[in-house]
Amino acid sequence: MSEHIEYEARTVRPYAVTGGRVRSARSDLPLEALVEAMPSAVTSTGLTPEKRAILQHAAHTYISVAELSALLHLPLGVIRILVSDMADQQLVRVHTSQPVEVNTGESPALSLSVLESVLNGISAL
Repeated sequence: MSEHIEYEARTVRPYAVTGGRVRSARSDLPLEALVEAMPSAVTSTGLTPEKRAILQHAAHTYISVAELSALLHLPLGVIRILVSDMADQQLVRVHTSQPVEVNTGESPALSLSVLESVLNGISAL
């Protein structure tokens, strides 16, 4: 009986963490997308334990979406939703090789600067 309850808790938890959502505006974040905590995020209040853990891991260095999934023991889809929500709240910045949001007014140099940031982050490892 105890084993059944433990299994049920593991399957319900990710659903509860995302508020029942299975997609977000940026739920297609690549595995290698790098997450950076914004300095203003340190003073944020009312965050879930999962969002606080993401901020803690991203506070000192860039960390990939895949690494966050592994460190927090949460499915990739859940991490993508949480990171997307946090990016919308300007708690984190997401660096990808492709722009996450496409604005018609952005210059092509933006994607080059993002690539350079990713390369610098990887080189620093």
